[in-house]
Amino acid sequence: MSEEITASVRFVIAGCLNRDTILPVVGEPRVDVLGGNLPYAAVGLKLWGETSGLVARIDEDFPLKWLDHFEALGFDLSGLRVLPEPIDARRFMAHADSQTTHYQNPVQHFAERGLPFPPILLGYRPRDAEQKSRQTPSSQSIQLSDVPKHYLEASAVHICPIDYLSHMILPAVFRQGMATTITLSSHPGYMSTSFWEEIPGLLSEITAFVTTEEEIRTLFQGRETDLWQMVIALGDYGPEFILVRTAASGYYLYDRLSQKRWIVPIYPSKVVDPTGIEDGFAGGFLAGYRQFYDPLEAALRGSIAASFVMEGGGVFYALDALPSLVEMRLSALRDLVREV
Repeated sequence: MSEEITASVRFVIAGCLNRDTILPVVGEPRVDVLGGNLPYAAVGLKLWGETSGLVARIDEDFPLKWLDHFEALGFDLSGLRVLPEPIDARRFMAHADSQTTHYQNPVQHFAERGLPFPPILLGYRPRDAEQKSRQTPSSQSIQLSDVPKHYLEASAVHICPIDYLSHMILPAVFRQGMATTITLSSHPGYMSTSFWEEIPGLLSEITAFVTTEEEIRTLFQGRETDLWQMVIALGDYGPEFILVRTAASGYYLYDRLSQKRWIVPIYPSKVVDPTGIEDGFAGGFLAGYRQFYDPLEAALRGSIAASFVMEGGGVFYALDALPSLVEMRLSALRDLVREV
């Protein structure tokens, strides 16, 4: 997209735009629709009244009309770089429940549900290998030249799961600008023992690190078994806050400076489509933190954003929530937080 919009932006979100095909927990399949972590994080931010500049790489075949609604909502799209070379932006997910998602073998999963296989997925393979490289950028890796100059005036940035190289580059890029808050969501490509030596450098310049219990246990395999001890160890590398979505208890939140720990529950919503819940959480967290500079208030807003994302299908579903319902859930969830 051309860099025609030069109004200042307070927030920036960098991530991936995908063409999603989703088998939800409940309901009909959603075939070739707007997806990726970037739009869900943007919706989590918007649920709390904020907009941002968006940074991602797409190719000339990506349906730009899908992004019209973001522009109408006030998002700055000048950070979306359209490349002449093709990018396979397809992403497949089959959700068994809120905790179990399959990313491979789409033929098998459509057959198991008695559904016709969509032609859009012919030849589909997840791009795991290219997202694990220490030296070779993936097709969706963000480069310094992808970031519009006026985005460097933003004071708050969230970096979605992209790949190792993007996560090494972007925090330093925005720190050289005006960003004082940088949150980063882990990518499973480097959350493994083989990347153990790289993790301290990866976390040294960020405000908050958002990850999952599965990924953090994979990283620490053979080194530690207590989840809180893993969280504290990651905090020692520099982030002020560590947030971990657990399988059973909700979100673990650790404040390194105060050494306080909380468990923030996942709001008990009906699970229709869990696609994007971690990204919605991260967007909500960033909005809440910049409003209150309180990690607990931020985590509450992240959890509420995630609760609306999982209740329906489609990137924009959460934004249909009534403001009164959003506030009611926030109040109810605050009473359920436990400090440990």
